[in-house]
Amino acid sequence: MGNIKFVKEDKEVIAADGANLRLKAMDNGVDIYKFFGKLTNCGGVGQCGTCIVEIVEGIENLSTPTDVENRMLKKKPANYRLACQTLVNGPVSVVTKP
Repeated sequence: MGNIKFVKEDKEVIAADGANLRLKAMDNGVDIYKFFGKLTNCGGVGQCGTCIVEIVEGIENLSTPTDVENRMLKKKPANYRLACQTLVNGPVSVVTKP
């Protein structure tokens, strides 16, 4: 089990190993989308890139970036992830809408 701390929202959520970061955020009322992303998000299949989050602690407790993430985030910092493609396997701190 791992806790997900959403830094800006000052909210901590308990997640089972292998939990999807986007779904845990949505299930707990954490908004990960900017205005445009709310209108155009792909529903979690990794095609739009609107669910970008910054991992500030615990990046080693996340799944390996997928090929989709590597393509979508190639010009972003290494600690940016697509929430829809990220599985949580331990404690992590996340900044939404970086």
